[in-house]
Amino acid sequence: MTEQTRLPREILVVGSVGLDNVETPFGKVERALGGSATYFATAASFFAPVNLVGIVGTDFPQEHIDFLQQRGVNLDGLEIVEGETFFWAGRYDYDLNVAHTLETRLNVFADFNPQLPPHYRTPSLLFLANIAPELQLSVLDQVERPDLVALDTMNFWIDSQKEALIRVIQKVDVVIINEAEARDLAETPSLLKAARTILSWGPRALVVKRGEYGAALFTSGSSRVDSFFFVPAYPLEDVRDPTGAGDTFAGGFIGALAHEPVLDTNALRRAMVQGSVVASFTVEDFSINRLKEIRIEDIWARTKEFRAFTYFEPLEVARS
Repeated sequence: MTEQTRLPREILVVGSVGLDNVETPFGKVERALGGSATYFATAASFFAPVNLVGIVGTDFPQEHIDFLQQRGVNLDGLEIVEGETFFWAGRYDYDLNVAHTLETRLNVFADFNPQLPPHYRTPSLLFLANIAPELQLSVLDQVERPDLVALDTMNFWIDSQKEALIRVIQKVDVVIINEAEARDLAETPSLLKAARTILSWGPRALVVKRGEYGAALFTSGSSRVDSFFFVPAYPLEDVRDPTGAGDTFAGGFIGALAHEPVLDTNALRRAMVQGSVVASFTVEDFSINRLKEIRIEDIWARTKEFRAFTYFEPLEVARS
């Protein structure tokens, strides 16, 4: 990681762009805009320029392309090929931490082989969204070393392509996964032990997403105070759809880093807060509908509240 660079840094994301059917106890949507790269890019574009690499079919609505371009997302790396777009259908019950997959159709995404345009190959910040580890490695081979590389993954790749996934992890700076995936990847029920194992493979930091319980940051340090940081989830009364919350967390996290002059541990901690704040907006409506409504001023206002309700004075105990 470089210590100093011109701000804001340019961001590159490689991942899925899709259409979702989602049903929760609070409503449902059909063929809504989805995909890991979509959620990430929408969130990150509040903070910095974003270049996107993905693939969609000829059925992908033009209105979604127009929206992303209006948000300043560069789509030179978005392939549009004959066929149908990646499709996912899911249902949530009142436990919104658990998604029940009803249908997955890879469609054109099954042949996704990311090829970066020449002007995409010098990103400052790179996010490898949830795609096959071999594809993540292919992307890394096509770029000059960014200031920071982060990746996401899932249990499917952990269980089926673990060796390839570890090879990617050895080449990145930050791993962003959920709690169950961290334990599965490190083969231990202890989250602290899992973090220690994953960090031993080479990344500088591990971010563990914990849904409604917030997120934790693990780094190498001489003490637990130096190596652990936790942010709660922003308290919400109205949660309608958690789809994409993890990807928008990553988008807020990387987007915030685009404005940091030094990518040190303190910068990562500040970015954790921004990730949690942006994700809190996402879950208030289906798809990216809530993110379409808000402005950067709304993010700063919620960040200020976040800081207020997580600050406390030390307890003064009277001594006789």
